[in-house]
Amino acid sequence: MTAPRSGRGGPQHIPRPRLVEQGGPAPWVDLGDTERDPDLAAVRFSVAPLGGGRSFTTGTIDRTRSAVLVPVYEEDGTVHVVLTRRAWHLRSHPGEVSFPGGHCDPGETPVETALREAHEELALDPGSVEIVGELDHLATVSSGSLIVPVVGVLPGRPALVPAPDEVDAAIHVPLAELLAPEVWREELWDAREWAGEESGIQPITFFELEGDTVWGATANMLRELLGRTTGTGGYDPPGP
Repeated sequence: MTAPRSGRGGPQHIPRPRLVEQGGPAPWVDLGDTERDPDLAAVRFSVAPLGGGRSFTTGTIDRTRSAVLVPVYEEDGTVHVVLTRRAWHLRSHPGEVSFPGGHCDPGETPVETALREAHEELALDPGSVEIVGELDHLATVSSGSLIVPVVGVLPGRPALVPAPDEVDAAIHVPLAELLAPEVWREELWDAREWAGEESGIQPITFFELEGDTVWGATANMLRELLGRTTGTGGYDPPGP
């Protein structure tokens, strides 16, 4: 059993390759304090044009299809995003920080999957979620899954009940905290060792929260959400 620790960063196991270099600064490093505290209107404006219900990325028909919900809400003028910390007793990725989600059942749309999983993991009422749009679809290296991030706006801070067999805790994080300079970190990993590629360097994004580290696919989703919301980019468009 492992528990979150105090200070920035968490105790999760991160499979770093032997060759790691420091990456660049956050895309939003030059923004002022006010610009690093976006409102809900900015989130809607940046995500809504992306639409929803898009086809899965071409060339990924053999991949496992999954979806996650990216829940956001405003409280006291500050936008928060809801993350989950996976239960520590799980064999796969114990203690990892992620969005609620999972594999799509047969005949299920990504939106239906995201809402079902959020209800199962956090008891989040599907009827309280306003679907705004989808972020770019991601193909993961470790599991070979194709993930559809579905952004949903909540009417306020939700009363959540984590399912103990899956979720250790729900984590409410202000976007302003994620955009703080000291939270961002990027590392450059040798793709030959980490992903089995023939060559190349892979930039890996980290968000060092109080007691937790967000990295991997979840960090990439946050990077896109924050980049679009602040107009600073910081995300890669989906490949073919």
